[in-house]
Amino acid sequence: MNDFIDWNELSSNADEAIKNAAQKTDEKLVSRISSITRLKDDEIREMFPETSDVKKLAELMTIIKSAENKNIKINRIVKNSEDFAGIVVTLLTKLI
Repeated sequence: MNDFIDWNELSSNADEAIKNAAQKTDEKLVSRISSITRLKDDEIREMFPETSDVKKLAELMTIIKSAENKNIKINRIVKNSEDFAGIVVTLLTKLI
């Protein structure tokens, strides 16, 4: 039995597995968002190519669709306005 462990290869394999898992998770999130909006998967990927933006979009949608009253929703959006600003601009650009 070979006792030599190639730590670089192990690290590379782990990084690749993490990247693949993240990519599958991103695809599921995009698919979920498209299933509850009028946007298609490709449109969402085009509008929000960064995973972090897709997550922010999902967070914003969660706030909007919550059962909370309008003022609470507004306060939550204002609290996260720096995070949501780019998302809002992208969405409004698509609408206009």
